[in-house]
Amino acid sequence: MPQTSFFTPSDSCRVDPTDFAMSLWGPNSLNGPAVCALATYAAEEAHTREGWLPARFTLELFKSARRVPTSTSTEVLRDGRRIRVVQVRIHQHESDDAAGTLVAQGNVVFLKQSTNPPGARWSRPAEPIPLPQSTGDDQFTWFSDTENDWSQDMSAFQNSNRRRMWSNPIRVLPDDRLTPFQRAVISAEATSLATNWGEGGIGFINCDLTVALSRLPIGERVGVESDAHLEDSGVSAGTAVLFDEHGQYGIGMVTAIDNSHAMIDFTKFSPRSTLTADGPPVGDDRSV
Repeated sequence: MPQTSFFTPSDSCRVDPTDFAMSLWGPNSLNGPAVCALATYAAEEAHTREGWLPARFTLELFKSARRVPTSTSTEVLRDGRRIRVVQVRIHQHESDDAAGTLVAQGNVVFLKQSTNPPGARWSRPAEPIPLPQSTGDDQFTWFSDTENDWSQDMSAFQNSNRRRMWSNPIRVLPDDRLTPFQRAVISAEATSLATNWGEGGIGFINCDLTVALSRLPIGERVGVESDAHLEDSGVSAGTAVLFDEHGQYGIGMVTAIDNSHAMIDFTKFSPRSTLTADGPPVGDDRSV
């Protein structure tokens, strides 16, 4: 059975977006998780090292990515004894455009792992998060909030409550298993959904994603819990806790801009009822 993925390999070191890379924001536009997934894949594929943690990922999503052949490029900006900074770029190619159009750019910071300094430091108290009873191959995202238990019915969570998600991200390319770093970044893109989704739907569209990790996630399923949301004059900032079955492993952060003219109302979409053999579950957070 073919593996579900955001992209499939193409010619000339390019990839083609699949139906699962499509967004609900507009026709032929790609979703944030897909673009971030490809950037993560490119940086890690070319520059990962044993004993080094990809501790920070930042991607600027400054131009809408479309359903056209897509390529990546990377450059090492700093290669030190304990820090390595890699710049990654996402290019898209219309017809015979060899150079392509730059649609996203960012950095991945790899830090050399060692031991913690002596002494105790303040940290956020660990709060155990009850997880849903879901099967390992269930590709649908589970949701819960301060009033409702876990469910895959997104319409039940269109409110102003603090919410959390538990997901099993899909692959970047069909023949390459997800790495823990890719899994962390793909799920972390839901920081925008977790913090900007409220009454009436989601009307802020994020312009970036920053992921900070102290370790890599363990297991196939990972979670996102909204932590802070600020908004004023059409601009929002949000942060989220990234967690797995063992607790918090990182932080997600996004800034976003008002996009309420194309506001997405999740009460009008049902992930299960609209799933087809050729497309993604419409309304799933992977499609935002």
